Amino acid sequence: MSTDVGMGTAALFRGLVDDAGLFPPTGLPMAEALERHRNDLAGDDPVLTHRFLCPAGRLAELRDHLTFPIRLGLIMDTPALPPLDDLDGLAVELVEVRQAPDETPQAVSERLAGGLPGGARLFVEVPLDGRGSLPRDGSGPGLKFRCGGLTAGAFPSAVDLGALIAHCAEYGVPFKATAGLHNAVRHFDSALGVDRHGFLNLVLAVCAATEGRDPVPVLKLTDVGELVRLARAVPQETATRARRLLVSYGSCSTSTPIEDLTALGLVARRPSATTHPTKESK
Repeated sequence: MSTDVGMGTAALFRGLVDDAGLFPPTGLPMAEALERHRNDLAGDDPVLTHRFLCPAGRLAELRDHLTFPIRLGLIMDTPALPPLDDLDGLAVELVEVRQAPDETPQAVSERLAGGLPGGARLFVEVPLDGRGSLPRDGSGPGLKFRCGGLTAGAFPSAVDLGALIAHCAEYGVPFKATAGLHNAVRHFDSALGVDRHGFLNLVLAVCAATEGRDPVPVLKLTDVGELVRLARAVPQETATRARRLLVSYGSCSTSTPIEDLTALGLVARRPSATTHPTKESK
């Protein structure tokens, strides 16, 4: 397959994948996750954000093991933000928090106001049925959508996920995705009895919504050739606008997304690329 990559195609996947190696189902030990991250930094693959995701409750453990500077996405699993005044070697770029049942994204933003490190962006994980309270402009917090998990019930339908994407495209609200995006193309998981969303489907669905089209049919596509054709046809302007909306997604594997895109001919093969065996991607 040709590895000639157009400008629009390259822009679609640049800085797409956050390192979520600490999280299930892979759940690497801290030292092993950091060593993999160090190797990824050395490899400098453009598909990776080279941003390390860490639960707030493990921040002290991270500091104990850290021996090199790191760009951090802090995942809130504690009632309040941990002390962030001593950030030697840590550049906190993202803070991600799940909203409580009685909150809105704006309320979460107001609750955490003043506690975020300078320059950090807030992303609020919202439930699938909470679209009525979603922000309607891009000046507030970004959103976070869960695309799967360890049980079939954790996977949103293409219709529900498409509605969230369409909302973000209509109102210019940036978002992140997490969980379930193990491979590029939508496929059936026989162990869970559910269709898994593909990260390539997700990216192209955002492109569709950016152009005013329904993202749901793209989320449902399983035709690999058609998805590759669509990716290669994305104009540079659409790719840029789409990736302003889709900031990144968290993956337990930092090698599988690159391997998938390379096999599909959507990113150029890098002879010196470093790969890392993992149990599964997030």
